[in-house]
Amino acid sequence: MIHTDLLSLPSPIELPMHWPFIKMHGLENYFVILDRRDASKPLNDDDIVRICSTNVGVGGEQLLTIERASDEGLRTGAYAAMRIFNIDGKEVGACGNATRCMAYLLLEESGKDEVVMELAGGVVHSRRAGPTEVSVTLGPISMDWRKIPLSQEVDTLHLPIQSGPLTDGIALYIGNPHAVFFCDQLDSVDMARYAPAVQNDPLFPEGVNVGAAQVIDEQSLRLKVWERPGVLTKACGTGASVAAYAAFKRGLITSRKIAVHLPGGRLDIELLDGGRVRMTGPVAFCCHGFVLGNTKG
Repeated sequence: MIHTDLLSLPSPIELPMHWPFIKMHGLENYFVILDRRDASKPLNDDDIVRICSTNVGVGGEQLLTIERASDEGLRTGAYAAMRIFNIDGKEVGACGNATRCMAYLLLEESGKDEVVMELAGGVVHSRRAGPTEVSVTLGPISMDWRKIPLSQEVDTLHLPIQSGPLTDGIALYIGNPHAVFFCDQLDSVDMARYAPAVQNDPLFPEGVNVGAAQVIDEQSLRLKVWERPGVLTKACGTGASVAAYAAFKRGLITSRKIAVHLPGGRLDIELLDGGRVRMTGPVAFCCHGFVLGNTKG
């Protein structure tokens, strides 16, 4: 269990069922985190939707749970497992900023400088990069249309879809699906207007995260991301990773160390061998407390 002084919680008031939570963010990408390693009752979709709601819950862009590592995870050195749920209750396979926030908690709990976590897509290695900075290694990134997945075979380096200024995109998979579009003037791209058409295009049977990127120079780019199921986020770690990878694949950037500037701040991406990336950035705490859980099941 998470037990550092920083994360210790006060005694709860008497409630039918209560779960302690921690709220964190990575560049204003907000997460509600529950430690479920000793939980006996399952989460349901209604719980997740309610907890993530800014009106009736804690408020967050995703809900994260700490779980016990599986036997396979333990064999690969995993300290714990993480599950990631979107605000509609659907589970997803990856989130870069969430991984950094969770890694920080587990680094603090374990007292180590490196930690391995088990995610739906496999194990992820994380390490301290500063007092409140964490590096995580993600990937490998795939551009195989079946992996993403797409509904039909197309050239994933040049997607045959367009929505306003979002044209000639690149489709990639990094535990979750992304489409990245490069533009000359990022500020002129209205993501709320144009990105939903891409997100819901029949080419993407499971939907897609939509990024718009502007290359600044050989070592940096700007990025905005529209996330499934329909959120314009301040930061997206996997989105920054695939945008840097896509810029390199297109020949728009030649450096393997790329600064990605998002509305919430900067992430540093290093392109490694085999399609993997190392993402480094800050994490921060918002609050902690108790949230009502379900009384069914």
